[in-house]
Amino acid sequence: MPIYLDNNATTPLEPEVREVMLRYFDLEYGNAGSRTHEFGSRANKAVQLAREQIATLAGTDPSEVIFTSGATEANNLAILGLADHGRRTGRQHLVTTAIEHKAVLEPMRVLECQGFELTIVGVGKSGRVLTEDVLAAVRDDTLLISVMHANNETGILQPIGEIARGLKDHTAYFHVDAVQGFGKDLEGPRHARIDMLSVSAHKLFGPKGVGALIARRRGYERPPLKPLMFGGGQERTLRPGTLPVPLIAGFGAAATIAMRDHLLRRNACITERQIALKEFEPLKPILIGDQSHALGHVLSLGFMGVDSEALMLALRDEVAISNGSACTSTRREASHVLTAMGLDPETIESIIRLSWSHLQPPTPWRELAKAIRGLKILV
Repeated sequence: MPIYLDNNATTPLEPEVREVMLRYFDLEYGNAGSRTHEFGSRANKAVQLAREQIATLAGTDPSEVIFTSGATEANNLAILGLADHGRRTGRQHLVTTAIEHKAVLEPMRVLECQGFELTIVGVGKSGRVLTEDVLAAVRDDTLLISVMHANNETGILQPIGEIARGLKDHTAYFHVDAVQGFGKDLEGPRHARIDMLSVSAHKLFGPKGVGALIARRRGYERPPLKPLMFGGGQERTLRPGTLPVPLIAGFGAAATIAMRDHLLRRNACITERQIALKEFEPLKPILIGDQSHALGHVLSLGFMGVDSEALMLALRDEVAISNGSACTSTRREASHVLTAMGLDPETIESIIRLSWSHLQPPTPWRELAKAIRGLKILV
């Protein structure tokens, strides 16, 4: 198998998480909504435990964790679910950034087509939005501000804590797509002024197919969300449907392990990063974004004269890498993130994303650098 360097797309399953999941697949397979027997009771207890585990990592209350099929659904619920409240209150202005995931940008565009006004805040070559630019875009009639925690293509952390503090005296709701940084940067998403937080298990060494929207109370009031689906009443009526207990239990276990092993994982990934940068240095790579704010397990970089598609094709039997978001990789188009950062087309065509994890053996960075050097010579 090739060396896996695409952990921003999805992570492998932590062995401890797999053990937890198998228990609820094979032995305690009850429906969490079945209240008349022990199987249902145990399934419900597993869901409540997972809610507590995820809430602990997020620094919130378990009752504020709403399970979804993933972060895309959570983002849609956070954005589209506020629309009725915005219409009723006359607050129909939205703020987001040009580097958000399409699971945020596209629901925002849907509301724009329905009469809402949308302000998209730009970024520079740092790949990091300026707090003052976001706050300057906020108006009295702003309903929602949505800024991601860490960018999925560049790995650059955004100043969500600073933005949260700046919104202290404003009534607008603040949503954070925390998929890439949840459990890796612990402090940012825990700020109490962040009203809603979208998270996903499969970026946290948990299973695919489960995520959550964390909807924090302000005082005693929850965000005034309306459901996008109906039937069943689960998850406070906001997300009906039978709960996938094995996936939820796995998500909870992954959250607990992320909290427990945070420093060990972080140090292992930073060590890999340092070795990679040292081996790539003779190739004079172009590093994308402000590296002082980059997650430790991600490198977004380019090698001038080497097309990223050609590089991935030449090395596909040796290494699994990407040149953008996995959610849009089925169509070849310039990255909206790199374009928003003001990079020229030639540079954009050269960019690849490398993302590794603590679960894999050390990457042979020197051999990878030699292979890239060979492609540069050929070009």
